[in-house]
Amino acid sequence: MVLQAVKFNFFMMGWNSQVFISKLNQRRSYASSTQSNDRQPSPSTLHPWFITGFTEASTKSIVVFGTNLTSTVGIKFSLTQLAMVRLAPYQYNVIIGLLLSDGWLTIASKSSKNARLGFSQSADHASYVWFVFNILSHYCSSSPALTTGIRAGNRFYGLQFFTRSMPCITELHSLFYVNGVKLVPQNIYELLTPVALAHMVMGDGSEKSHGLIFCTNSYSVQDVIRLMNVLIIRYRLDCNLRLKTRQNKQKLNTRFMLDNVLCLYSLILFLLMCTHLWYIN
Repeated sequence: MVLQAVKFNFFMMGWNSQVFISKLNQRRSYASSTQSNDRQPSPSTLHPWFITGFTEASTKSIVVFGTNLTSTVGIKFSLTQLAMVRLAPYQYNVIIGLLLSDGWLTIASKSSKNARLGFSQSADHASYVWFVFNILSHYCSSSPALTTGIRAGNRFYGLQFFTRSMPCITELHSLFYVNGVKLVPQNIYELLTPVALAHMVMGDGSEKSHGLIFCTNSYSVQDVIRLMNVLIIRYRLDCNLRLKTRQNKQKLNTRFMLDNVLCLYSLILFLLMCTHLWYIN
């Protein structure tokens, strides 16, 4: 399946929602017309920050790095081969978004020097887990697995997967963890691309009557302020902090105002091309 890539100048458009939707529809129409004409995506039309065209692995065409990666589930690699692996730009941005939400990095054992990425969602969101896994399966040795546990006295089921432990993942561990504590990196302005923002919201966002809530209770206040500064300055999102207390437990959330939700919805719909927008649809 070939997806025609279309540049998405999200951060250049401004935030007039009517203009935003109009331009988005124009780009969708262009993509549909090029697909109907069986045009193959040109490397010049692809950009690693945006959703990219997928090509068959057997092609000999020159393609953008990362657009023809295939699954390596079940294949064993030597330590030398794993040291040669580099994250493609698009997959790198997806991982950043996951780490800002429900993703985590862990070092599997004391004997291992490298970290691996883990991502988990409830069974209700299994389709999104598979969607993300298909993007990152080139870096995984096994498929997603079913998990179960007890939460608030009730049994719940989920789906999770891990990547391989690799030096390229370890580099991210040094960015997001200090002394075992997860934080928002100092260079989050450069890291939070539109693709990363889309997966951040998909992974840990929820719709409320007054707007969109992003759960940030796992971060310190300083980290949340750092993240909010990027959302306000780079993406012109109107957001604020919201401290919620329930059963003597306090949760620190970042709230997007209702006027911004339409633009975020369009961003995610375009970048992810995924119909399962549970949190904001």
